Amino acid sequence: MIKKLMSLLTQRDRKFLLLLLIFSIFISLMETVGIGIIMPFISVASDFSQIQSNEYYRYIYSILEFHSDISFVLAFGLFLIVFYLFRSVVNLFYFYLLARFSKGRYHLLAYRLFENYLGRNYKNFLDKNSSNLSKTIINEAQNLTNILSAILFMMSEIFVVVFIYSLMLYMNWKITILLSIILLLNVILLTKTISKKIKIEGSKREKFQQSFYEILNSSFGNFKMIKLKSNDKKILEEFAKVSGGFANSNITNETIAQFPRLFLEALGFIIVIFIVIYLVYKYQTDISGAMALISMFILGLYRLMPSANRILSSYNQIMFNHRSLDIIHNDLIYEIEDLGTDKTVFKEQIVLKDVSFSYMENKKVLDGINIKIKKGEKIAFIGESGSGKSTLADIIMGLYRPQNGEIYIDNTILNDNNIKDWRKKIGYIPQNIYLFDGTVAQNVAFDSEIDVKRVKDVLSKSDILSFLQKNSDGIDTKVGENGIKLSGGQRQRIAIARALYDNPEILVLDEATSALDNETETKIMDEIYEISEDKTLIIIAHRLSTITRCEKVYRLENGCLKIT
Repeated sequence: MIKKLMSLLTQRDRKFLLLLLIFSIFISLMETVGIGIIMPFISVASDFSQIQSNEYYRYIYSILEFHSDISFVLAFGLFLIVFYLFRSVVNLFYFYLLARFSKGRYHLLAYRLFENYLGRNYKNFLDKNSSNLSKTIINEAQNLTNILSAILFMMSEIFVVVFIYSLMLYMNWKITILLSIILLLNVILLTKTISKKIKIEGSKREKFQQSFYEILNSSFGNFKMIKLKSNDKKILEEFAKVSGGFANSNITNETIAQFPRLFLEALGFIIVIFIVIYLVYKYQTDISGAMALISMFILGLYRLMPSANRILSSYNQIMFNHRSLDIIHNDLIYEIEDLGTDKTVFKEQIVLKDVSFSYMENKKVLDGINIKIKKGEKIAFIGESGSGKSTLADIIMGLYRPQNGEIYIDNTILNDNNIKDWRKKIGYIPQNIYLFDGTVAQNVAFDSEIDVKRVKDVLSKSDILSFLQKNSDGIDTKVGENGIKLSGGQRQRIAIARALYDNPEILVLDEATSALDNETETKIMDEIYEISEDKTLIIIAHRLSTITRCEKVYRLENGCLKIT
């Protein structure tokens, strides 16, 4: 676990972690001094004669030139007050550093996860459920910071326990050894029972949360279908089962997590009573002479029990969230695309030579495809559903890499060094258009800087600008989530404007008008042909009426390409 966790931290984080470790040792020493210094103070306050009989007290007394024993004791007490206040301030600063480090890693982890997901190749991204990706960034990254925080707390508390135990061993090793045995047996019992149960609930929590996100995404994405089918009761029952399971896992965890604290508190009181009984039995008299030792042990246990509880609580928190570390570690070691910045020049033709591709072994979607697409040419791919038309377009666009064969842009092979620049030359209009909840201008520019003049120009070419200016707020019209405030034809026109915004050399239409009625489809296709007059146009279509103006039409059958 530690090895996985360290692999997720940067070199700077590891250095900061080392400083925290050193600081935690200093804090632990302060805690130990805070425990050990009480016994001398009580001894001196109980018997002033010790000031002169003890060489250390006598030395301090003479160096600081105290005038009376009372002034020495009062000064001793004031020093302790200042020391404990200082200890509290230093502890507060330490906890701030712990929180800053552990919680501050959320930003780092979330960013790295998002960067990793965006950097994956297209095929690998499609293999992932988007709701799981969202869950990992939002929840699992947060849970991992809880693991990190728990480890840091354990680390600091372990040092406290070690130093206080060392002091207690020095004061009375017999009592301390007996206490150690009792505490160790109880800790083993708790980790084997309570911690094991919490780990199981943590695994359940992750599975329930995964289903939680999947149901939400599926329901909101199919809201219209849910309304039409009126089957929200069934969905609510599934959600209730998952949400209830998630809640129960957290309830179980938080309830059981309190057991170590309550158990150790009771054990602490029992131990104190046992120490008193042991001393009374040993000396067969009252224990007024051993009050200093008893006070030190009581104070030591008072500080030790919370530390033991925090160690166990932190360990249980790690067990409850352990799946988060596995998930994030596995996602971050996933290989991402390493693309170069070489330029591609498209002046003559695109050539696919013996290109083959398959999603599964021994089941080729494309088998030995050979085709030349001249610059400025208008071509179409037709074929049955599942014949590989979209896959072929994705390969031409550089989203999929052929498993066999090569793609040439003019005389240059398309590879990892130049594919990034090649993708920029392509405008893509899909069948399923996603418009995010923003303005028309934001959706057209997408992730580019908004050029108002350019936005209006491409909207005008897409024949929707006048409608927006007349009936809405122009380019500032809100489209709603996934363009719900617009009709299918309007969404299609905005998608065309988006594809044209960066002035691509190639336009690819992947059944872009199949959801429209014949009249709207014909009108939009006529506009596309006019817009793409100086561009290379690649169309994937079911209806032959949309490709009447194409110069070449290719049919895909059984992974092979034939011209019609």
